Amino acid sequence: MYRADTHRSKATFGSPIHSTTYHEEGPPSYCDNQDFPTSHWDDKSIRRAFIRKVFLVLTAQLLVTFAFVAVFTFVEEVRVYVKRNTWTYYLSYAIFFCSLITLSCCGDFRRRHPWNLVALSILTLSLSYMVGMIASFYDTEAVIMAIGITAAVCFTVVLFSMQTKYDFTSCMGVLMVSLVVLIIFSILCIFIRNKILQIVYAALGALLFTCFLAVDTQMILGNKQLALSPEEYVFAALNLYTDIINIFLYILAIIGKAKE
Repeated sequence: MYRADTHRSKATFGSPIHSTTYHEEGPPSYCDNQDFPTSHWDDKSIRRAFIRKVFLVLTAQLLVTFAFVAVFTFVEEVRVYVKRNTWTYYLSYAIFFCSLITLSCCGDFRRRHPWNLVALSILTLSLSYMVGMIASFYDTEAVIMAIGITAAVCFTVVLFSMQTKYDFTSCMGVLMVSLVVLIIFSILCIFIRNKILQIVYAALGALLFTCFLAVDTQMILGNKQLALSPEEYVFAALNLYTDIINIFLYILAIIGKAKE
């Protein structure tokens, strides 16, 4: 097999896929954004409209991705084709990476409608192909179980993050250090082919991106230490989407290794 002044992205099997950037070109905290001052962001109608738009885009992304997974899992001809043509995976990876860099680093472009949605659509299609291709190498039962567990975990985390008073965004530094450790761990797993080690790695990856999901969920609420501007709905949807995809891939890896 996917914050200060930091960009993270890695889209190979068993590796984190995430994009979050806070710098002068990226999405500012709402309290520092002159276009959306605190008084405006505190308006409940703006907040609700922003959250509704983010989850609408996210829902469309997930529907497309798991439609790809369904086709790659249940259509035998497609499974055979992608296994024989692995070059398509690397092509989709290149497209995904380019669109990810564009959306993460080009703040003006990311906020320019409709090109931001076009870039997000390209990213979603390329990542959906990658995820579908990865799923084609697993048993159908394992894929279905992974989808079910991912849905349950993500729904619980998102709901809890919206209800709790604890500020998960204050833990961003710890999560970034953990991400670096996880990447180093992934390099170790490449050279040490051990089933138990790979299950531990996948479990840690799923746990880490579950924490990122909690952080990114609270960032769209606007009432925590870190928050996104209401005009950054594409960036917010991208963060949540990559978190969920990572959780799915890691859970799928755990189930697949456990069934070997």
